[in-house]
Amino acid sequence: MKRTMIVATTLLLGAGAVMAQQEVAVQQDNLMRSQAKSLYTVILKMTKGDIPYDQKAVDEAIANLETDVAKIAKTFEVNPKQDVVNATYGASPKVWKNKADFNSKIPPVQKAIAEVKGKITDVASLKAAYTAINDRCSDCHETYRLKLK
Repeated sequence: MKRTMIVATTLLLGAGAVMAQQEVAVQQDNLMRSQAKSLYTVILKMTKGDIPYDQKAVDEAIANLETDVAKIAKTFEVNPKQDVVNATYGASPKVWKNKADFNSKIPPVQKAIAEVKGKITDVASLKAAYTAINDRCSDCHETYRLKLK
């Protein structure tokens, strides 16, 4: 009976740990998806003319990026050691092997956002802002993002 209880407890603890790890991975994925929505679904689509230029939407997207980018270091403190089920992208283990370098990629993105905030007034300035921000995001993605599918 004791063995059964020990095995059951161990299985429950293990399942809880796996669920906690998945929760961390989901939080990380949600943060990156939120940034992608602002940068690609709003800003990039406007620069391509897929959706009409909308100053309010641009300002909201920039504000959301500013808020989300500030959360990256904290959100990626813990290595979930697994990816979100059915995710297209995930974080490379390199994030936690070289955390200082990973964290060093955040301030340039914040600087790029700060430099364009309040200065976007039309599609031309939006295109320049998109390039400046996306280039800094790509600096990190090249090393620390994995394509899973």
